[in-house]
Amino acid sequence: MTILVAGLGNLFCGDDAFGVAVVEELAKRSLPDGVEVRDFGIRGIHLAYQLLEPYELVVLVDAVQRGGSPGTVYVIEAEPGAEPGPEVSMDAHDLAPDAVLSLVPRLGGTVGPVVVVGCEPAGIDAGIGLSSAVQDAVATAVQVVTDLVTGQSAVPADRPVGVTERSS
Repeated sequence: MTILVAGLGNLFCGDDAFGVAVVEELAKRSLPDGVEVRDFGIRGIHLAYQLLEPYELVVLVDAVQRGGSPGTVYVIEAEPGAEPGPEVSMDAHDLAPDAVLSLVPRLGGTVGPVVVVGCEPAGIDAGIGLSSAVQDAVATAVQVVTDLVTGQSAVPADRPVGVTERSS
């Protein structure tokens, strides 16, 4: 099985660096063959081109604002393949995960199952370093991603796109 785990976020915007912190920790672990862990940071265009490769599962790790308490970890089944709108920008520093996923078909690719492991940020203002609540959630997210890529936790396939919350 080929799996991409992609960390997203801006190191200079506080808790927005959550995805980057998680993939840094995952890179220290021994994961099964076929699991590729990469830090894409704010390089959405690079991620879109990477998604032209045939992955059986893509796990995006990012800060996500869903109204929960800071540090709440979410597992969200994404729906790739939505038709891209004309408003999709080619600004490499301004592509959110949904825009990246909608750009892939324009580039001639298709995306298989996508799961977002996200964390509710305390703040994404300019500044370096995660808040304590989000820093504490990194270990939870590392375990969630590890469970997904090792088959310990199934990717939800038989229910509508939704959220499973795990508080750290």
